[in-house]
Amino acid sequence: MTDKTIATHNGSFHADDVFSVAAFKIIFPSFKLIRTRDLALIARADIVIDVGGEYDVDADRFDHHQRGGAGERENGIPYSSFGLIWQKYGLEICQGDQDVASAVDDGLVSTIDAIDCGHVEGIYEGISLSQTISMFNPTWQEGSDFDGCFDEAVGFALCVLTRFIASASGGISAKSIVAEAIKDAADPRVIVLEKYTPWKRTVHALSEEALYIVYPSPTGQWRIQAVPVEPGSFEDRKSLPKPWAGLSDKALQDATGIDDAMFCHNGLFIAGAESFESTMKMADMALKEQS
Repeated sequence: MTDKTIATHNGSFHADDVFSVAAFKIIFPSFKLIRTRDLALIARADIVIDVGGEYDVDADRFDHHQRGGAGERENGIPYSSFGLIWQKYGLEICQGDQDVASAVDDGLVSTIDAIDCGHVEGIYEGISLSQTISMFNPTWQEGSDFDGCFDEAVGFALCVLTRFIASASGGISAKSIVAEAIKDAADPRVIVLEKYTPWKRTVHALSEEALYIVYPSPTGQWRIQAVPVEPGSFEDRKSLPKPWAGLSDKALQDATGIDDAMFCHNGLFIAGAESFESTMKMADMALKEQS
């Protein structure tokens, strides 16, 4: 493939232009990046990002600063350049997986679009990813090497985007595994996973009965974890037995009668034993415990 030339504006940068360049690093083996506002140079570029006053998807022109902008999502969030690029290239960046591309758009791209366009209603307050990218710009006390700082920001954004895609892919794959475990459960209150898999979102979506999740730890032992009343909550549908709180090893073994019991968190949301059979005994005891 002939190396492409990508143009974006020079000077101060934001998350939308930084993440746009990072996105192209995933699908193009190499390209020449020009940071400029020279209209003659912009016109000769193969792809134009966040500058030029034109949105033309077929011509790879992705600006949103022109009068009228460049459209918005159904939820009212306007597109920044990153969102426009994701519409065209997101599926390719995610290797043809539309579910992953949509998840990245929902969780990352649309938030960057919203902040860049000033559409911040419902956006988490605090230090955002967009603010983090902006902090890569040189301060007034530093030099004016905006291009060097931009390259550093792109490297950071590429790591974030790559990990976000991996996380979205893992979450989507986990959904089918957990759904199958829910369907196959001998007791709908105890869901057994053959390998640890992110489970909370799927369990809350598919099972109102599940109280405990049993799964192997990376070190070979087994864990039992209580299901929260809702995602992010510190309150569980049914906590582990109160007499177990904070106990470990012999103290827990004496309290449970299970000779390989290992620990129970003081918060009564997770406990563990050496074997699967013992962990299932803990689940059975927890089910029978009066609330």
